[in-house]
Amino acid sequence: MDINAARTFLEIVKTGSFVSAATNLNLTQTAVSARIRVLEEQLDRPLFVRNKAGARLTAAGEQFLRFASSMVQVWERARKAVALPPGREMVVTVGAELSLWDPLLRDWLFWVRQACPEFAVSAQIDDAERLVDRVQAGLLDVAIVYAAPQRPGVIAELLFEEKLVMVSTTADRKHPLQAEDHVRIDWGDAFAASYQAAFPDQPNPVVSISYGPLALDYILAMGGSGYFRKGFVRRYLEDGRLALVPDSPEFSYSAYAVHSAKADKGVMERIRAGLREAALRATSESL
Repeated sequence: MDINAARTFLEIVKTGSFVSAATNLNLTQTAVSARIRVLEEQLDRPLFVRNKAGARLTAAGEQFLRFASSMVQVWERARKAVALPPGREMVVTVGAELSLWDPLLRDWLFWVRQACPEFAVSAQIDDAERLVDRVQAGLLDVAIVYAAPQRPGVIAELLFEEKLVMVSTTADRKHPLQAEDHVRIDWGDAFAASYQAAFPDQPNPVVSISYGPLALDYILAMGGSGYFRKGFVRRYLEDGRLALVPDSPEFSYSAYAVHSAKADKGVMERIRAGLREAALRATSESL
């Protein structure tokens, strides 16, 4: 199938109109219609219903949408792989959750530069679900995520195990900390379920923050408590700005390297070796 037909299909979906798609792609409306007509003949199904308001997907079009997106992304990856930088043998694509780039992904990038000079690298930051989707679709070699996904054809290997601990600020204040000073941090669905089980009567938080470093900056400035990765807050515990909350439960928070079961074993072993070294460094720095 002509990849341009898939791109045209996606542009119509995005704009909701054959006319707008033609304008954005610098094509005539006749050319856009012809591409979709050929695509519909190849699939033996109509993909759009056209009306005065524009164009909407049929049931078959809805089904084709996710495949068209993957096809275009795979094509772009193939195009980049063929156009390798001078002196490089392959492009390795790695993704990580935002809270895992420092130090894990950063240290891995340093390792690759020294140990694998034949690799060109493309690194991405995104949420776990989208990263694992890309691994499953063959668009990423490895995703570094918290919580092991249960997906067919996908392998999750433990990199390191960390604990989420509750800490609170310790500076003298006019008023002691209250329950409403607890900041809820989004550490994923597994943590949310465990937290709810441990604190069933906890009121809804006044402040919720999805990014741990931002939450830490907030409570250091305003006072409060929250759950953080123990390694991340260790230096604040050591200098006395934070303290562990006595008798509070700890929760496991493990990081995994996720890759396709069909991945090249030789390439994966080299990637894995660097991730192990970066994980060892990350955990030793937090001890």
